[in-house]
Amino acid sequence: MPAEEPPRADDTSLPDIPLGVPTAARMYDEALGGKDHFQVDRDANARLYKIIGEDRVRSTALENRRFLGRAVRHLAHECGIRQFLDVGSGLPSARNTHQIAQEVDPAAKVVYVDIDPIVAAHGKALLSRDGTRIVTADMREPETILDDPQVRELIDFSRPVAVLFVAVFHFVTPAEDPARIVAAFRGRQAPGSYVTISHLTSDGVPPEDIAGWEAGFAGATSPIVFRTEKEIQALFDGYEMVEPGLVRPHTWHPDDDGAPRTTSLFGGVGRLPAR
Repeated sequence: MPAEEPPRADDTSLPDIPLGVPTAARMYDEALGGKDHFQVDRDANARLYKIIGEDRVRSTALENRRFLGRAVRHLAHECGIRQFLDVGSGLPSARNTHQIAQEVDPAAKVVYVDIDPIVAAHGKALLSRDGTRIVTADMREPETILDDPQVRELIDFSRPVAVLFVAVFHFVTPAEDPARIVAAFRGRQAPGSYVTISHLTSDGVPPEDIAGWEAGFAGATSPIVFRTEKEIQALFDGYEMVEPGLVRPHTWHPDDDGAPRTTSLFGGVGRLPAR
């Protein structure tokens, strides 16, 4: 059974996640059928299920997860990427980034980053192997990630690296400026690097569903922010879109991975050209 109360991290340098507050990482884990969440996260998702429908919420989470897997496989197999920085990675689940990348090349390097210290607490034992790291940091302060010694130990920014922002920017408010965050990472990437983004969208989603998502995350550590297709596309400024561009995630290089088909999200991959 999952623990009923999230433990407080002893390291005071880590981001402060208050006790008794649901987090996006653990709510996502519950929606995917994982076990690393607490009663407060189950209660928050129960509110979402009541308003929006359990199938819709779980299908959105799974569609996003399948997109992540296909994007990582494409980047590793078709694009030759051997370094991955998975920002806002959430809790370890089935078919993690390092597992997919290292199936293509066992020497592939993957750093996971999440603000929730529980991600590191649960993930370090699972990911205690060469070529992987888990770092606790806030993506809203990108330099704390880019300059982190554990990140720099594994990731060589003079060579191509894929930065993954999968289902994270809808937890970043306009005032926190997601374009600024992407630009900070883009500024460190070598030509031939990639960015992957998926994001909840207001396009094609009924207003009552948007209100339901917002209500479901109202008591969480991060509010939820919907953006239009045009606003999501703008996050790829400076990159050349990989075909088929910014699309519904289940249509991005589809295969038989069982990805649900929803209208909740847009996703895409961009390549940084030579400067």
